Amino acid sequence: MHGINSSTAMKTQSRTITVRIARDPNDLMLVTAIRSAVYLAEQDCPIEEEFDGNDLVAAHFLGFVGAEPAGCLRVRFFGEFAKVERLAVRHQFRRTRVSFKLVQASVDYIKRKGFRKIYGQAQDRLVDFWAHFGAKPLGHNRKITFSDFSYTEMVLDLEPTADAITLDSDPYVIIRPEGDWDRPGVLDISAGRPVTSPLRTA
Repeated sequence: MHGINSSTAMKTQSRTITVRIARDPNDLMLVTAIRSAVYLAEQDCPIEEEFDGNDLVAAHFLGFVGAEPAGCLRVRFFGEFAKVERLAVRHQFRRTRVSFKLVQASVDYIKRKGFRKIYGQAQDRLVDFWAHFGAKPLGHNRKITFSDFSYTEMVLDLEPTADAITLDSDPYVIIRPEGDWDRPGVLDISAGRPVTSPLRTA
């Protein structure tokens, strides 16, 4: 590589930020580890308040700096809106842009799913961070406090992407792995086999 020595190139590569959706128990263990480090250890949040029974009914995003898991974020879905929550970044990675990358990945994902609103509850000190993405205080003037912090309700209005998933989408797209809708999945491949209906004579 012209103009970049090998040690500089390796350092640059090692700081690359990537985000992906959590897909298996190992990924959920990483989510648990990150949130434990941030919320339990740093913010002294009681464990039953941090791990609130919603983790197995949500989508989780993992952010990496190089190969190191650096942050995570959770998304839950309701009829009219998606809720972004539990953004956590390990302290040694807070000077990177991993928090921005996590939020942007979740916004893109929610738009692709066709939602038009994101709702969040931001710690009061982080309202400006969420405003960077276009979120605004909801305006209900409801005061929310939990786990020893004060929160502001925020809402972000969205326009779904042109390729948002609907009932008119390709049926194979709908059954592909969550968030990986543009690449044929194992069920697309299985469609190449002849229809044998193996249980027909059962």
